[in-house]
Amino acid sequence: MRRLITEIVEFRADFVVVGTAGDGVEALEKVRDLAPDIVTLDIAMPQMDGLAALARIMDEMPRPVIVVSAAGSSDLNASAVRALELGAVDFVRKPSGPVSIDLLLVRDQLIRALDTASLVSFRKSGLQPPTSLPRQDRVAPRPADGPASRVVVVAASTGGPRALSEVFSRLPADLDAGVFIVQHMPAEFLPTLADRLGQLCPLSVSVATSGEPVRAGRVYVAPGDGQLLIRPGRGAATMEIESADRLSAARPAADPLFRSAAAVFKRNVVGVVLSGMGHDGSEGLRAIRSAGGAAIVQDRVSSIIYGMPAAALAAAGADRVLPAREIAGAITRLLASDRRVA
Repeated sequence: MRRLITEIVEFRADFVVVGTAGDGVEALEKVRDLAPDIVTLDIAMPQMDGLAALARIMDEMPRPVIVVSAAGSSDLNASAVRALELGAVDFVRKPSGPVSIDLLLVRDQLIRALDTASLVSFRKSGLQPPTSLPRQDRVAPRPADGPASRVVVVAASTGGPRALSEVFSRLPADLDAGVFIVQHMPAEFLPTLADRLGQLCPLSVSVATSGEPVRAGRVYVAPGDGQLLIRPGRGAATMEIESADRLSAARPAADPLFRSAAAVFKRNVVGVVLSGMGHDGSEGLRAIRSAGGAAIVQDRVSSIIYGMPAAALAAAGADRVLPAREIAGAITRLLASDRRVA
């Protein structure tokens, strides 16, 4: 695997492999001695596995890491999501298990991940992704329930799982709003992401389903098989998953969700754009602000990739530009402010 990955990486003349390691302990030594710009990392390794090595790298010598590993089972998918939460820039799935002699099938994906990683520099920004997250040990207040009269919509891509963990671990249990997440991620990982956020968040977290009513105190993760939209309904707004062949945007995409939220909830919307590549969410955030809603954009220093937040800020402006750890508090305050009350 190390030989094949080396061949793929050096397929591009602007990438050079400076060293390889056979386990997590050796990986830490090589990263410390060779100071590479980018690290590729497997999860299943002897002595110290990839998740433990990744946590140490991010804590002691943070830099862009691409996880190249097997996935497919619930345990492996959970490990992939945990790696992204710890701060890995991307996850490239081996096509046929831990030993994939057909690794060339994912060459283009790995090269794209390297290109993305080359845009990230933890060392320049001083960003150090957390290796642990706060949990609320106090007795939780009674969760909000019933049809939602206000909503929070969140867009995230590269670096999003880490930012989402920081935000959602700090939300209060009595948040009086429905919350929607669009995370750019392969569809097979989205249920695992919902499960993980449910472990961190005092609110109920699930993958959204078509026809489901929007309820306060619930978090809905957009599925990967279409575009998640909010539609008006009798007594409660409902969710609709629109088929991919009717829309040209990527699946899932934040802009369609943001626009539909603005159309249904008007000024009772808080839009949030987190770390990511590209500009998804920028037009939707502009629609939210035009309808009288509020906007929060993650700041440059805490974003692994500042593309989506920068595009949103340029297109729509923002009521708050904040590090990820402060966004939950801002959401709560904006929902409670007079401008959010119809």
